[in-house]
Amino acid sequence: QVQPVESGGGLVQAGGSLTLSCAASEKTFGVYATGWFRRAPGKDREFVAAIARSGRPLSYAEPVKPRFTIYRNNFNTTFLQMNNLKPEDTGVYYCVLDGYYATVSEGSGSWGQGTQVIVSS
Repeated sequence: QVQPVESGGGLVQAGGSLTLSCAASEKTFGVYATGWFRRAPGKDREFVAAIARSGRPLSYAEPVKPRFTIYRNNFNTTFLQMNNLKPEDTGVYYCVLDGYYATVSEGSGSWGQGTQVIVSS
């Protein structure tokens, strides 16, 4: 099963930007729907954004609209561009690949280990 690897997290001031990457060792474009979830300290993991196999963005969580953009290249990497970051965006961000369903969900797919994002006020 393909294993995604996240990168790009870090410490940023409120109002700043980060771009997260989710890379796999094989082609995922056209094969896997991809999504991003996050877990804030002391909270459950929550959905952030999803993109179809074709590269069409599927959905965004309300708290990140229109600040975040999900996109992918035509090979093996999906990105999450995060602008105007807020302290409440702090958390561990996880990437998930799903080769079975058209979108992603908590109970399916192959998950990465996560990348930490800290937004200071």
